[in-house]
Amino acid sequence: MAKFSFPPIVTPEAQLLILGTLPGEESLRLQQYYGHPRNHFWPLIAAIFGEAVPADYAGRVRLLKQHGCALWDVLESAERIGSSDAAIRNATVNPFAAFLADYPNIRTIAFNGQKARDLFRRHVVKPGHVSEQGFTTIDLPSSSPLYTKSLEEKLGIWRAKLAGSLAVQKRRAK
Repeated sequence: MAKFSFPPIVTPEAQLLILGTLPGEESLRLQQYYGHPRNHFWPLIAAIFGEAVPADYAGRVRLLKQHGCALWDVLESAERIGSSDAAIRNATVNPFAAFLADYPNIRTIAFNGQKARDLFRRHVVKPGHVSEQGFTTIDLPSSSPLYTKSLEEKLGIWRAKLAGSLAVQKRRAK
């Protein structure tokens, strides 16, 4: 079964790009990034910015944009039964060279989980489409409920690893 990603959430001011792999079944059904209610992504983002998780998806998207964050997936499409990244087959990557050229303020790329990082490095950097040399890259533990760390453990790691990138954005927002 072919699955397709969503368009990126991005503004021209975005400095941090958070990359997942490909939307899961519930996200696809809802047409929302991280739509599964047990996924920790939105609680992590809200907590990092000291805000409550917005009740609706439009509010969640605004939260990201207000804080200079962009969100996308490494894969444009893939075959996958279910939501597990381990089941991904015949992947096609998103057009990163064009995207990053269109959004030159993005200087940091954070990977939401090891699979996102691995797919990016295997399919985007290795073929020479994008050089990691111009970017700071950050490996984050997956926000997926399948990843066994608690929300509190993930939050501590996400906060620590994103602190430098988000501090720059907070200063610019003032």
